[in-house]
Amino acid sequence: MLNQLESGHWELRDRDSRSSVEQLCLHDGRRLIQLRHPASQCEQLIVADSPSDVTVQYTCRGRGYGRTHIRRETGRLVQIESQGIVDGLPFDFTAEGRRVGDCGS
Repeated sequence: MLNQLESGHWELRDRDSRSSVEQLCLHDGRRLIQLRHPASQCEQLIVADSPSDVTVQYTCRGRGYGRTHIRRETGRLVQIESQGIVDGLPFDFTAEGRRVGDCGS
């Protein structure tokens, strides 16, 4: 499912705080799984996978863990729910991800 997402410049809008927008250049949809552990080498376990959504649980030794559910509406629009622990602190967020253009150089 994540392979069907278009690469490019994406905005992630936090559902709880509409003013919070995260920008990222997405080359691969798998990047959305570990938004709070972006550069960590983590073990991933696919809990559920269908043509329109995926749930992945992951563990990053020494950094924490997470569980992310991504629902694809189109190749340019996704809904993300993620929760877990990063560096000893909990996180829990829901966001809408939308492709807004090409990545800058």
